Amino acid sequence: MSKHSIIVTVNGVKEWLDVPANMTLLQMLRDELALTGTKNGCAAGECGACTVLLNGEPVNSCLVLAVEADGAEIVTVEGLARDEQLDVIQQAFVDEGGVQCGFCTPGMLISARALLDRHPHPSEEEIREALLGNLCRCTGYTRIVWAVQKAARSV
Repeated sequence: MSKHSIIVTVNGVKEWLDVPANMTLLQMLRDELALTGTKNGCAAGECGACTVLLNGEPVNSCLVLAVEADGAEIVTVEGLARDEQLDVIQQAFVDEGGVQCGFCTPGMLISARALLDRHPHPSEEEIREALLGNLCRCTGYTRIVWAVQKAARSV
């Protein structure tokens, strides 16, 4: 398998990598950069556990090839907190009990962060629509929606 040299900025850090042509962005983040907060739920773009921001847009990293991210800025769940302070959306998930088993949480947090970045004061309907691509198998979404609403009030 041929390898490609790429440069990506992940959570503010520039990385130079040689990646196989068939390596996904998810595999690169987890296996090459040890950023294991991004989860592999279905490997088919159905569950959203692998959601990351790619140039500010949420994407399923299991469906993006690493070579397609060449030159891109990527934010993973590890990149949300700054200066040892949780991002407002992370704190809201803690405060509102928006975390169940936690497997879907990284993808939920990234999708919610993307929503708040483009729409700081979303309606409940807009929140639910933004989270449609993120599946939680533990429970309903009520506390997750409350968390996004709380974060929106803090922005």
